[in-house]
Amino acid sequence: MKSFSGVPRRDLSIAAVSAASLELSGKRIAVVGGTGGLGRALARLLAARGAAVTVVGQTFRDEGTEGLSFLKADLNLMSEARRVARALPAETLDAVLLTTGIFAAPEREVTAEGLERDLAVSYLSRLVILRELAPRLGKGRPAGAPRPRVFVMGFPGTNQKGDPTDLNAERAYAAMETHMNTVAGNEALVLDAVRRYPDVDFFGLNPGLIKTNIRSNVLGGEGSIRQRLVEGVIGLLMISADTYAARIAPLLVAPALERQSGAMFNQKAVPIHASPVMTEAHVAALISASEALLPREATRAVS
Repeated sequence: MKSFSGVPRRDLSIAAVSAASLELSGKRIAVVGGTGGLGRALARLLAARGAAVTVVGQTFRDEGTEGLSFLKADLNLMSEARRVARALPAETLDAVLLTTGIFAAPEREVTAEGLERDLAVSYLSRLVILRELAPRLGKGRPAGAPRPRVFVMGFPGTNQKGDPTDLNAERAYAAMETHMNTVAGNEALVLDAVRRYPDVDFFGLNPGLIKTNIRSNVLGGEGSIRQRLVEGVIGLLMISADTYAARIAPLLVAPALERQSGAMFNQKAVPIHASPVMTEAHVAALISASEALLPREATRAVS
């Protein structure tokens, strides 16, 4: 069966650009998940370099910051994901970053729509948003503008297969195994979109391990002793969210990415291979299983 290979080469023209030299005036970017963690770091940097950035999330901490606007949403719910996608000015956007994410909790959590919470927030909400946005993305920009881009943050290239027969973890539940369904889903989302939307370029981002609050629900809650200890160690050993943002921001607008849809990148903005397990058949199985889980209202958006 055919596998997706991504673009496994280092492009020196991308690596040579620094975040400090970026000039993003006139660029319009949406960061779904831009109110915290890596999404917030990226949103703040992009705005500082002149972009008009819309951040989507629950709690906005950057009131008064030039270049940032806020769209409040609870992405536990697919109905909210669909509303957000319809509210965003897709036609005038140059790029969309999907960064919203949590970890599966020690005990299975279920949303009001019957979905395992990690799967809902970290993956299915992105699927709903993407299917609503992608057909309209960039269509209202001037002729000759670069192709619109979508960046999906997760852990691509790690060969996580997921279980399309139990994505919602209804038969059995273990936190890490359940989270791997989310990891696999997000990589499949990129690879499926490459063929589904040929007028948009899609990319996967693997930031690796970075100190944020993404693991708080699996470490006893934000501010717990365990969470502070674990994140403190990560902060000592790994790069910061701001360092990651400075490495990745130039990639988001790099001319070398034009028509390189399907490429995946590590935390140094170096291209990596897509997971060998992501054959066309397996990607199709993951996407089909995902769509089957969506509430009826959201299903209309992805049909």
